[in-house]
Amino acid sequence: MFVTPAFAQAAGGAGAAGALTQFLPLILIFAIMYFLLIRPQQKKLKDHKAMVEALRRGDQVVTQGGIVGKVSKVKEDGELEVEIADGVKVRIVRSTIATVLSKTEPAAASK
Repeated sequence: MFVTPAFAQAAGGAGAAGALTQFLPLILIFAIMYFLLIRPQQKKLKDHKAMVEALRRGDQVVTQGGIVGKVSKVKEDGELEVEIADGVKVRIVRSTIATVLSKTEPAAASK
């Protein structure tokens, strides 16, 4: 009685082009997110991994907890021994190194 009839509209000739224009904003958002967030984060992670792998005895480092110390021993199982004061050595995980303050120069290879 008070209900008006609803008629479906016929599909136009914009089949494939219409689908592409609907997904275009989603594709653009993903591309922007990749170049502004994902890619820089991956680069930062790669640089941090390279820094941690290059640690050697004598480097002065800062941990993520803010402790400043000098690397006294590099262990193979992902740990470092860091001297934070005279005679005070702590074992820390390599990945918790935030920055390297000063690098030691590698010893020159003698022939």
